[in-house]
Amino acid sequence: MIAANAVMPTESGGKYLVQLCKHFAHRIDVSYSETWGECRFSCGTAVLRADGDALHIRTTAPDEAQLAETKSVIESHLIRFAFREKLESLDWVEAVAD
Repeated sequence: MIAANAVMPTESGGKYLVQLCKHFAHRIDVSYSETWGECRFSCGTAVLRADGDALHIRTTAPDEAQLAETKSVIESHLIRFAFREKLESLDWVEAVAD
């Protein structure tokens, strides 16, 4: 497994986390609360954590192509849902998989 992390500075992290998880729950297996969520896509998994200052995102997948797809799905939906934030992209950082 490989992983990548991103942080979106925002005071509305919990709102976006819940919105993303509710949206994806119609199609995939999702677990979430107000501050934590996990979205299990066929290409990989995204774990979201919200605090008062940011939305933290960790993606994992078996290979580079699937990791890129997982990141793309999360990022494109987050940009759409958080349009008031004027977010254009996330800065992904490679990480050590668990």
